[in-house]
Amino acid sequence: MITPLASEPASTARPEGPGDPPPSGTSAASAPRRRSHLGRALEPLAFLSPTLILLAVLMVLPIVLVIGYAFMDNVVTNPDPEFVGPANLIEIATDPTFHIALRNTVVFTVVSVVAHMILGLTFAMLLNSKRVSVTSRAVLRAIYVMPWLFTVAVIAVLWRMLLAPSGVINYLLSTDVEWLADPRLALGTVTVINIWAGYPFFMVSLLAGLQGIPGDLYEAARVDGASPVQQFFHVTLPQLRQIIVSLLLLDMIWTSAQQFALIWMTTGGGPLSSTEMLSTYTYKLAFDDYEFGLASASAVLVLLVSMVLAFFYVRHEKARES
Repeated sequence: MITPLASEPASTARPEGPGDPPPSGTSAASAPRRRSHLGRALEPLAFLSPTLILLAVLMVLPIVLVIGYAFMDNVVTNPDPEFVGPANLIEIATDPTFHIALRNTVVFTVVSVVAHMILGLTFAMLLNSKRVSVTSRAVLRAIYVMPWLFTVAVIAVLWRMLLAPSGVINYLLSTDVEWLADPRLALGTVTVINIWAGYPFFMVSLLAGLQGIPGDLYEAARVDGASPVQQFFHVTLPQLRQIIVSLLLLDMIWTSAQQFALIWMTTGGGPLSSTEMLSTYTYKLAFDDYEFGLASASAVLVLLVSMVLAFFYVRHEKARES
């Protein structure tokens, strides 16, 4: 008699539900995948780390130190500086020389930026005009861009030689004017030098903008009977508005905060503080008077102004891209 085989016990396993924990081997298998994903996420930072370290050491750390020095007295020269709070900022804000430097900086910046825009747009439209031959445009482009090829040191030395009492300018005008030594003329003279050195940036940028304007717009304006002046105000300027605003903000930041070398190598802030700028004023406080706390306070004020201008520039660029 053959006995039937014993039936196997029914399996007690049930299908896994969505709320069930993963099997014990799943977490061990997913750990390498998580580490691999984390490595891929951190890989760009590894490539950027040398640049980030340089930025932190050369920019972030000095800015933090200067901000701290602005609230201290006798820093750098005294091993035990005293915390004076906002006293340095108040002293700088009430200094008459600071007011002169601030006024000169505003005049220098506003006149330079406006002149850069007018000259840059004029020369850009000339180079973009079809009435000028190709050869003439090539020659004019080389001449107009030439100031952009010189460094600040070369520009300063060149203009000091031209404006010397026995220089070319006085020879052509048959005068013996002290252009850089007369308090009545020095500020206007360095402003003219800065205008000559800075307009090519506007010219090149606006020329690129002009070449990007569709010709159909001008053709439609001519069909509607618009004169060249009306085309300029109703076609050219609206198409260049975004570029013009960006250039104005960028040039204001650059001119107000980055023209120390030109002023220092031409007039040194003189004569009689007639060309004193915020940058030269801050430099003299630090390295002539050794008042590093006051110099830091002045630098913080300049930084605040630059940050306000930079905020509007970044805001404009974001609105332009959106």
